[in-house]
Amino acid sequence: MSKKKLTTFGETIKQLRIDQKLPQRKVAAHLDIDTSLLAKYERNVRQPSKELIMKIAALFKVDSAVLISEAFTDKIANQVLEEGADSKLLKVVENKVEFFKSKK
Repeated sequence: MSKKKLTTFGETIKQLRIDQKLPQRKVAAHLDIDTSLLAKYERNVRQPSKELIMKIAALFKVDSAVLISEAFTDKIANQVLEEGADSKLLKVVENKVEFFKSKK
């Protein structure tokens, strides 16, 4: 059984751009953002808004849920690392999500 290779949001959008042979300036212009901002997204220095993720998904004709998931999991993983937490914390988070769902 092979495991799916993990990637970051930035790596994913950079690969999509490269696969379509588009320079950063053209993608940035289409998204109405500065080229340097797109470069920061590709290097995972900045995180885009959900609205921008939807535009990126439309541009590259990919499922927006996949890109949203990539960006969100990057955010969570980085926060866990910054806090110095271990994987046990994720189980507690999972339990809290279920708790919050039951309250609604």
